[in-house]
Amino acid sequence: MAGEKVVAQNRKAYHDFFIEDTFEAGIVLTGTEIKAIRQGRANLKDSYARVENGEIFLHNMHISPYEQGNRFNHDPRRTRKLLLHKSEILRLHGQSRERGYALIPLRLYLRHGLCKVEIGLAKGKKLYDKRQDMAKRDAAREIERAFRERQK
Repeated sequence: MAGEKVVAQNRKAYHDFFIEDTFEAGIVLTGTEIKAIRQGRANLKDSYARVENGEIFLHNMHISPYEQGNRFNHDPRRTRKLLLHKSEILRLHGQSRERGYALIPLRLYLRHGLCKVEIGLAKGKKLYDKRQDMAKRDAAREIERAFRERQK
C-alpha cells in the first residue's frame, strides 16, 4: 500500500496459527520508541495481545533502545497499550475468551507517519495441520516448477 512502511512482521504466526480476523490498531509509544521503530529496530516474535479492564495491551514486543536516547530510553519489553474502538475491543474480548483463541500481532508498520499494529484473532494449529500446510506448499511448488519447465 502507498505511504506504508512495514517495520516488523510475525511470519511465525501464520505457521503456528489459523488467522480468523485482523484488526488495525494504533499503539501508544514514547519518543525514543518511535525513533527506534523508524530505524527498523522492532521485533514481534513471541508477542501477544490481551484484553485487560476494557483495554488491549501488547505484551512482550521488543523495541531496541534508541542509540541517542541516553537516560530517556525505554524498557525494551514494556507492555504497550493498543488503540481500538470500544466496539472492536468488546468483540475481541468475547472472541478471544473462547478456548484456543489468542490475539497475535501480525505486523508493525508506519502509515503516514503513525505507527500501527495489525493484530489477528488466531486459533492454534495442531501438528497435523502444520504438516498439511507444508504438503500443500510443496505440491504448489512442484506444480509451479513443472509449469515453468513446460514453458521452456
